[in-house]
Amino acid sequence: MIVLDYGWWIASRASGMVALLLVTISVLIGLLVSMKLVKRRAAGPFLVALHEQTALAGLVSIAVHGVTLLADPWLRPGLAGVLVPFASPYRPFFTGVGVVAGYLAVVLGLSFYVRQRIGTSVWRKAHRATILVWALGLVHAFGAGTDAGAVWFRELVFFTSAPVAVLFGVRVVTELRRSRDKRGSGSGSPADDSHDVGRKDDTPKIVTRAA
Repeated sequence: MIVLDYGWWIASRASGMVALLLVTISVLIGLLVSMKLVKRRAAGPFLVALHEQTALAGLVSIAVHGVTLLADPWLRPGLAGVLVPFASPYRPFFTGVGVVAGYLAVVLGLSFYVRQRIGTSVWRKAHRATILVWALGLVHAFGAGTDAGAVWFRELVFFTSAPVAVLFGVRVVTELRRSRDKRGSGSGSPADDSHDVGRKDDTPKIVTRAA
């Protein structure tokens, strides 16, 4: 019985860690594709498919994480602790952040399959919030995770998350400069404005396959 009880704790830790890694990988691939950093045309469909599958696998891992926490005889969060943000008796703020991240992951991940209903443009704008799932997941892991203080865990998070942080920073700076340049060029004659009409979205079509 003791072994079984300990097993639930191990399962919740493992599934939570796997979920964080999968979300990190999915966000990293999404940034690589959207920023057109992959030059080989043949690699595009593969990366998009990998992005989608890692996102779905991350959702499954998040669900497993929540279910195994319910069975943890020491934590005993109850349904409210797992499903209601900030209702857990154990470190309510950090567990609440994890619950919010989980709901956000579900909404953004599954929105891909209803993008025709909500509109591709709206979906693309909403999909940019995926970076929040990753950021909130990190906050949750370091604030409520059992292994947060372990050196191996910190190193693992650093080496997997550093590329995401760098690419996201580059993307933000690039888009800010592009927006500034566009505002500067838009202050010219009406002919300049008409030149922008019908311009294709800078976001590559390949991103619409992302989860």
